[in-house]
Amino acid sequence: MMPSMESAEFGDVSVIIGTGYVAEVEIHRPPDNFFDVALIAALAAGYQWADRSGARAIVLCSEGKHFCAGADFTGRSTAGQVAGGGASELYQQALALFEAPLPVVAAVQGAAVGGGLGLACSADFRVAGPLARFSANFARIGLHQGFALSVTLPAIVGQQQACDLLYTGRRVDGTEAAGMGLADRLAAAPRQAARELAAQLAEAGPLALRAIRTTMRDGLAARAKAAMEREAAEQGKLWPTADFAEGVRAFAERRTPRFEGR
Repeated sequence: MMPSMESAEFGDVSVIIGTGYVAEVEIHRPPDNFFDVALIAALAAGYQWADRSGARAIVLCSEGKHFCAGADFTGRSTAGQVAGGGASELYQQALALFEAPLPVVAAVQGAAVGGGLGLACSADFRVAGPLARFSANFARIGLHQGFALSVTLPAIVGQQQACDLLYTGRRVDGTEAAGMGLADRLAAAPRQAARELAAQLAEAGPLALRAIRTTMRDGLAARAKAAMEREAAEQGKLWPTADFAEGVRAFAERRTPRFEGR
C-alpha cells in the first residue's frame, strides 16, 4: 500500500512524499542555493526522515534559478558562508548523504558549481537541462576541491576528464555533461524527468534495490570520508593565501584572477 501524502520541513529544506514512494527533497535558498553546515545537516535529516516514512527513492531539487552554487565565499548572501574552520564540520555532515540508504536523483537546473557540483555528485543520478552549468571551479578561485569530488568525479566521468574539470575549473553545459556521463539524462524539464526516473527506481523490488545499491556503492562512504578529510586539510592550507583572496575577489568582480603563487 502506497503512503499517503506526507511532508516535513528541516530548516531551509522541505520533504514531500507523494504517491509512488518518491520523496522530493527541496532546498529553499534561491536564487543561488548556497549551502553551509546547517543546510547540509538539514538535507541529511530530510533523507533520514524520507527513509523512515516509507519512501523508496529521493528527488533532490532546489527552488529558484540554480541547483546549488556551493559555499558563498563572497559574502553576498546572508546564508551559505563557510569559514576556513567550518569545512571539516560541513564535510562531517555531508558524510551522512553518502551513507543514506535511499537512491537519490538530482534535478539540476542552472548552476551546480564548486561544492554544489559535489552535492550533485553525491547523488546516484543527475538529470540536467541543456542550460545547466557544471563547474568544479576551485582552481579558478585558488582553492582545493571538496565535498568528496576527489573520488566521486573520477568514478562518474573517468580519471582524465575529472582531471580536466578539476585542473581547469572550466564550465560545461548540460549537453556536454551528458556526453561525458556527468549528467545521466538530458531533459528540457529536469525536475519532471528526475521524478520519472525516481518513480522507476521506486517501482523496483525495494529489498532488491537496496541490496543492489549497497553492492554498487560498496565502500563509497568510506572513500568519501577519507577524501573529505584530505580535502579539508588541503583547503585549510589555502584559505590564508593571497591567491585565494584574489580568486574570491575576481569571482565576485567577474574578471580573470591574477594569481601570484603566494
